[in-house]
Amino acid sequence: MKTLDFWFDAVSPYAYLAFERLPQALEGCSYRVRYRPLLFGALLNHWGQLGPAEFEPKRAWTMRQVHWLAHEAGIELALPAQHPFNPLALQRLALACGETADALPSRRVVEALFHHVWRGGGADANDPARLQALERELAPALDPRSDTVKARLREHTDEAIALGIFGVPTIACEGRLFWGLDALPMLRAALQGDPWFDGPWQEAARPRPGVKRR
Repeated sequence: MKTLDFWFDAVSPYAYLAFERLPQALEGCSYRVRYRPLLFGALLNHWGQLGPAEFEPKRAWTMRQVHWLAHEAGIELALPAQHPFNPLALQRLALACGETADALPSRRVVEALFHHVWRGGGADANDPARLQALERELAPALDPRSDTVKARLREHTDEAIALGIFGVPTIACEGRLFWGLDALPMLRAALQGDPWFDGPWQEAARPRPGVKRR
């Protein structure tokens, strides 16, 4: 059985869709998943990027595409009232609800967070009353506002950056990183031992001289 690290931020609709699709996409494979919260905004800042919802043409396309992908897969999706929004409270809550031996949130907890955002009927994900209700439902073992949880989220995000993670969702498996919803078939092939990963995986990423814009 192989261990997958599912790095996510609830602000990402692609992370939500990948979370929902994962069991079906990997059906028949032997694996376990560790759900790893991070702050997507910190990744963007580190790598000098804008998020896909931070400039209008890409925001419009992103929202159309995720609605189509949800429609195609039969997954419920409703945009929250504000997007992008600050997911800090949700990501801290995820870690405050650590239910596994390594203090990570369970799939049940992560599902509740994603559904809060993407199945909330278009409500504000950061509405105080809704956040309080979600916290009562999940009954975290730690105070999400504690220094312990804050430090844990920073550590998770720093670890992700050190691994070379630049976006969410990213699934780490045996030293390889699979980014995005559309990487699920590629991940499945890796889990099934596709020989492509013994050669072309490394060669395809070999640096090649090219034009630099900055």
